[in-house]
Amino acid sequence: MEFLPIFLNVRSQNCVVVGGGEVAYRKAVLLDRAGARLRVVAPKICEPLEKLVLAGAGEMHIRAFKESDLDGVFLVVAATDDETVNQQVSELAKNRGLPVNVVDKPELCSFIVPSIVDRSPVVIAISSGGTSPILTRQLKEKIEALIPATYGRLAMLLGKFRGRVKSVVTDFTSRTRFWEKLLSGPMPGMVLAGDEVAAWRYIEKQLGESDQLAVQGEVFLVGAGPGDPDLLTIKALRLMYEADVVLYDRLVSKEIMLKVRPDAEKIHVGKARANHSVPQEQINEMLVRLAKEGKKVLRLKGGDPFIFGRGGEEIDRLAQEKIPFQVVPGITAASGCAAYAGIPLTHRDCSQSVRFVTGHLKDGSIDLDWDSLAKEHQTIVFYMGLVGLEKICESLISHGAEPDLPIALVQQGTTETQLVLRGTLATMPALVLANEVKAPTIIIVGRVVALQSKYAWFRKEALLEDSAD
Repeated sequence: MEFLPIFLNVRSQNCVVVGGGEVAYRKAVLLDRAGARLRVVAPKICEPLEKLVLAGAGEMHIRAFKESDLDGVFLVVAATDDETVNQQVSELAKNRGLPVNVVDKPELCSFIVPSIVDRSPVVIAISSGGTSPILTRQLKEKIEALIPATYGRLAMLLGKFRGRVKSVVTDFTSRTRFWEKLLSGPMPGMVLAGDEVAAWRYIEKQLGESDQLAVQGEVFLVGAGPGDPDLLTIKALRLMYEADVVLYDRLVSKEIMLKVRPDAEKIHVGKARANHSVPQEQINEMLVRLAKEGKKVLRLKGGDPFIFGRGGEEIDRLAQEKIPFQVVPGITAASGCAAYAGIPLTHRDCSQSVRFVTGHLKDGSIDLDWDSLAKEHQTIVFYMGLVGLEKICESLISHGAEPDLPIALVQQGTTETQLVLRGTLATMPALVLANEVKAPTIIIVGRVVALQSKYAWFRKEALLEDSAD
């Protein structure tokens, strides 16, 4: 982040606006709405700004800015069309340790004023760090359309009950569950429909029954997809923000982890080939223990939890302990990486089926049904096959596949570092060695790979081909 998002309490504080034009007026309006006491300094002050200052019993100084204008103030805004004055205001304010904003000059600011969606007391601030005001304006418009104006009334109602709920439901976890249950029930709809009396009665009833609220843990087994956070499902995002604790794999990207609730406990249980930092059995027991402690546990896995993700083993243990769980599918690597590489997994001209195959078995071997895998008119996708790539290519050829059968390797698919290597069964092992490919990768074998040159759409520059292709 370029700027730390914070909300300042400026109520009854002296705030200086240097400038008297339309831009200065817009900044002054925001400060006035937040309860600030305005001090405006400019050789000329426009009529709307003058009326605003007088209505709020503020100060007007119709003259050039001078350093003493910063005496006894809390915050400074420079909104003149004179770059020298703006620079001077910025330097003097920073020397005094005062927060300062210079309009359209992020490099001179210690804070910036975001676009605001106001549903007071709910306020949403949107910023691009000063790089694109038009983008932030468009985001503001989208959010404005999504959030009803009555959300402010809902927040006010909840605020009236906050103290009582805290005194009645003294346990923090139980109190969190109470609010979650309340907000996921019919009460918000009553407020949004204008029936606050019914909403009040409903909260009173739920509060009276709060001693019956059992704190029960639950496990969310969620597929995080192949890497691009935009591929997460809506349900996945919702549960990621509900979880109290997160157990996540090595393949879950940093960008996806940023979407987890910030205050959730995060436990890395990633596994790499021949390096299981946390054994699967221990992960299973951690899920059970944390859920029995009454926590909402997010088990976040790369790809889909039921496709080579060992999700079945985990829910089997949860079912034994009668622990409630939910499973949220994710876009598996085969589907996501193939799509981003521009390779259709099936095509009626050359591939009428697709098979997902693990590149190594539990004992580390690659003892597969090579006769069926070597047949034409199908697509084979190998998971975790990088280490055994040479054996895979040799075995397919020795069991009848043509040496010139197209094959692609997709490294870190769907991310900005995606790399696609395309060759043949005969040439791919050498191509991989020459380019120092690193996991995670997916290997796609079949005639559909030849279509990639026409269908590639994502990061086309990150493509390496064998010259024989």
